[in-house]
Amino acid sequence: MRLLVLLLFVNICFAQKSKVNGKIIVDNDPIAFASIKFIGANESYTSYSNKDGFFSVDIPLGDYQLLVKALGFKLKSSAIKVTAQNKNNLEIEMIVDLLGLDEVVVSATRNRVNKKEAPIIVNTLGEKLINATQSLAVSESLNFSPGVRVENNCQNCGFTQVRLNGLDGSYSQILVNSRAVFSALNSVYGLEQIPTQIIDKVEIVRSGGSALFGSNAIAGTVNIITKDPVLNSWEVGSYLGLVDGDTPDRVLNFNTSIVSDDLKTGATFYGIHRNRDEWDANNDGFTEMVELKNTTFGTKVYYKPTDASRLTLDATVLNEYRRGGDRLDLAPHLTDITEELEHNTIMGGISYDFNNEKNNKFYSIYSSVQYTDRDSYYGGLGGGRTAQDSLTALNAYGVTKDLALANGFQFTSQFKRDVLTSGIEYNISSTEDNIVGYNRLVDQDVHAVGVYGQYEWKPNEKFSALIGTRLDHINVDGIYQVGDIERGVDISQTTVNPRVTLAYKISDNIKLRGGYARGFRAPQAFNEDLHISSVGGEPQFVILSDNLEAEFSNAFTGSFNFTKDFNTTQTNFLLEGFYTSLENPFTLVSTGAQLPNGSIVEEVRNGEGARVYGTNFEFAVSPSKKWLFQLGGTIQSAEFNEDQILFEADGSNPNESDILISEFVRNPNFYGYFNSNWTPHERFSLSVTGTYTGEMIVPFVVSDSGFLSLNESPSFFDLNLNAETHFDVSEDFQLTLNAGVKNLFNSFQDDFDIGPTRDSDYVYGPALPRTFFVGIKIGKLH
Repeated sequence: MRLLVLLLFVNICFAQKSKVNGKIIVDNDPIAFASIKFIGANESYTSYSNKDGFFSVDIPLGDYQLLVKALGFKLKSSAIKVTAQNKNNLEIEMIVDLLGLDEVVVSATRNRVNKKEAPIIVNTLGEKLINATQSLAVSESLNFSPGVRVENNCQNCGFTQVRLNGLDGSYSQILVNSRAVFSALNSVYGLEQIPTQIIDKVEIVRSGGSALFGSNAIAGTVNIITKDPVLNSWEVGSYLGLVDGDTPDRVLNFNTSIVSDDLKTGATFYGIHRNRDEWDANNDGFTEMVELKNTTFGTKVYYKPTDASRLTLDATVLNEYRRGGDRLDLAPHLTDITEELEHNTIMGGISYDFNNEKNNKFYSIYSSVQYTDRDSYYGGLGGGRTAQDSLTALNAYGVTKDLALANGFQFTSQFKRDVLTSGIEYNISSTEDNIVGYNRLVDQDVHAVGVYGQYEWKPNEKFSALIGTRLDHINVDGIYQVGDIERGVDISQTTVNPRVTLAYKISDNIKLRGGYARGFRAPQAFNEDLHISSVGGEPQFVILSDNLEAEFSNAFTGSFNFTKDFNTTQTNFLLEGFYTSLENPFTLVSTGAQLPNGSIVEEVRNGEGARVYGTNFEFAVSPSKKWLFQLGGTIQSAEFNEDQILFEADGSNPNESDILISEFVRNPNFYGYFNSNWTPHERFSLSVTGTYTGEMIVPFVVSDSGFLSLNESPSFFDLNLNAETHFDVSEDFQLTLNAGVKNLFNSFQDDFDIGPTRDSDYVYGPALPRTFFVGIKIGKLH
């Protein structure tokens, strides 16, 4: 009996909690806001380091598995014994995650997971790369990821689109904070409208993602994640670029963050103004780069009612004016060519996230909205000066109203190893694009209800299977009219899009992944269909064909990923193969026909099928904090199953005949990038970055005849240099200066079409000629 009492007394003594104090450091410097988790035999305990790196937690003395997570550092996992001797001075040393392999991503599974452990490959572009490339807008940074290429499609308005794995922009789902509120209209100019100043990072998932993010994610998803308030900071910055050495591109920006001491509330505010003059590459009086004025203001605020819940609100207001063509000082209808657009856009969202006491069930309720009011002008005199020319030019003013709304609920249940994710979404997209003078109208409403479920099965530490499906019910009600041509779409369609991904870890350093995903696109107007280009001095409109059928896809991927640390050297190698087949693909056909008012018509039709296949690769190595080198690229082929009509002769010219193609146009078979950084001292760094674009077939409309020819573009190598120096004036005031050059070798297109009847879509290669720049930032920087 005495022995039993003694044992009980000992157990009680050992079960009593003690206050354990410690510090999270790297090279003797503190790490703020790290998550520290002590995992015991029966219970886990969590704490967070303060701004000075210190933490405190009440736990029983004994043996634990320690997990420490901090932004920008490798995950720390080790066994630890907490004793009376070390409980007041635990010191935990972290390692900088130089290659970003241990950062947390959300685009793979719609849950926060470690990037290296994610069952699906996710590439991330963060602040370090944005600074290295001096990217001013999202569109300028996306090229630095395998399988991704951003292209400029118009001299008159600067229309850009992002291609993933060889498929054009309408196949990609653009997300803002994981919400599908980036509408088809916003996809035309939106990637150049969103400034990098507001971005925390961009997550890219290649290949089919329809099981999670909706029907249009056939090529993949680009998830733009805006900055969270993390530390008390403020910053004012300025940038001056000289395009081709003399055309100014000016940017002024600010941001500030306020976070409470208990980390329960925080807010960030930002503002950007950009003013870029127009640029004429060949002195023909017509722009190759449009005049651009962009002003953006926004905020992101969070509040934690409890330790297990968080309310987040974000809002952004954007005004952008862009104009290209000739004689920009005149009213648009007095010029030969003008494309003028003024966008007023509001984007915002609210979400409430919470979890249970055991921290194994997570709930999220959210609503996001984007509304754009656009005034436009697509037209001009086309080189003529008759009364009819003037009347036609006056008809080219238009108005666009565009609304996108995304609402949803998501539930995640965490088991010992496995994870169940399910949810429901209701998305609305409403677009009215009206040019009365041309009798041109796109009036389209899309309502989509999606229900998705996903189970991540992890029977052991080496193998995992991600099995998911999404059921979408889509209603499209659209009227598409140009001149005396009118088409309509009124469909209600339900599709089931499954996704399966398998991952196997051969060793701690080698991981294999493979997967399949089904995709779907309903007949509707996408980004390029809402863009109006100029050919032969006349506007070129896109209209949907009669009886346009839905498009489906089957996407297969397989990858080999090797990661290993050799002492202080961190390495990563990725080799990924992809194959996507398209059924009834939407293809754009130049009909060769003109309306009575001179407008040119292109038509969206169903093709006979297509396939895109190839290999993405990426290699990264960082011997130390002083050196970083990344290299990546894509080798691919994009082919139609049968020859596809690109130009259809209307029979009016006996010298014209149909033009057939067997492969996708504007699609190089090889493209890639590299990124290198040298930081010899904490106050100085030098970045050398670049992209390579291989040869490709580019359609060119011969203005004299209206006939279409296929030209082969040269290859391009776009090299950028950026040098940066940093000064700590005081603890609360720092100064950063940088200078450099973009496209050092001026590798740029040299055969632009000229004059009032030019083909404004005949654009390829890098977005900028040689451009010199300088920048300055002051404030209490991160």
